[in-house]
Amino acid sequence: MDDERFDGLYLNVAQTTRGIEPLLDTVFSFLRRKTDFFAGPPGAEDGPAAAIAKVNEVLKKHAQQYKNDKLKKEKSKPQKAKPKPKPTVTKPFKTTQSAKVEDDDEIIEMGSDGDFDASKPVVSKKPVITPLKNISLEPKKAKDPEPPSKTTTTTETPKTQEEDDENDDDDDGPPPEGNGGSVPGKYVWTQTLAEVMVNVPVPENTRGRDVQVTMKKNHLKILLKSTQTIVVDDNLSRSIICDDSFWTIEDGNRLVVNLQKLNQMEWWESVCKKDPSINVRKIRPENSSISDLDGETRKTVEKMMFDQRQKALGKPTSDEQQKLDALEMFKKQHPEMDFSNAKIS
Repeated sequence: MDDERFDGLYLNVAQTTRGIEPLLDTVFSFLRRKTDFFAGPPGAEDGPAAAIAKVNEVLKKHAQQYKNDKLKKEKSKPQKAKPKPKPTVTKPFKTTQSAKVEDDDEIIEMGSDGDFDASKPVVSKKPVITPLKNISLEPKKAKDPEPPSKTTTTTETPKTQEEDDENDDDDDGPPPEGNGGSVPGKYVWTQTLAEVMVNVPVPENTRGRDVQVTMKKNHLKILLKSTQTIVVDDNLSRSIICDDSFWTIEDGNRLVVNLQKLNQMEWWESVCKKDPSINVRKIRPENSSISDLDGETRKTVEKMMFDQRQKALGKPTSDEQQKLDALEMFKKQHPEMDFSNAKIS
């Protein structure tokens, strides 16, 4: 049930939509526009009602799984040994009832509008249980200093690195232009999920023989032969596909290096490891459609969508239909053979 293959893709979508409701909107928008999910199963009188019932069924399943996981986590916590009872004393004394609540994982709560809010301070989850019957939830007003005999200690929860990262993500700075950045005096770069484009200014009337570009899986070197200037000679921050990467001279004054990413499901913080990094959480990828894809990728996506519709209707997929057609053709060519027990694998 816990399929982690698409975590990277969904994290990218979640960072882009920035909210639970927008994230769910993208999922159901895809199902509405690109599939027949809302048509319901074959023979359904009310397709949308059947779709809602299916969503509720899957939602209840994962809600129950969440409860089971939480129960297992509570059971796995080590039990504290009970203290031995102290001997009874005759001198009267006052007792204070208190109990520590086991620490649980800190969870950043979502606001009522579905947005993640990391600007609010994390409230400590270590309440003290007192014998008071009525506990006010209103913020406490400032009180006069208490006598020395009743001292109160306050523990401040330090900020974690994750909170700092999310605070950085919530700032009002604009997203990086072209999803990339620049290295002063060297080049400007942009990126998509599939490739990185490095634009290097070169002297006017520069030709291909005037530069030397060496691209390796994890290294890039750019040399201007006319001035023997090394623009780049450093390890790449991520790996590339050397055979699909290339470079060109454009307008006689600009060297463009196209690096094809090996992992096409991640954003680069920088081109080279020693270069300044960008905040990839601010990246806002452009929306794309099937018509924007290249021929092979478009065929693959359309085939997947067709197979999904066929399975929902209880019909054979494209691969299964191809095998059935081949079997029918073989039957016509060999009518003397008995195919009553033939099976397709």
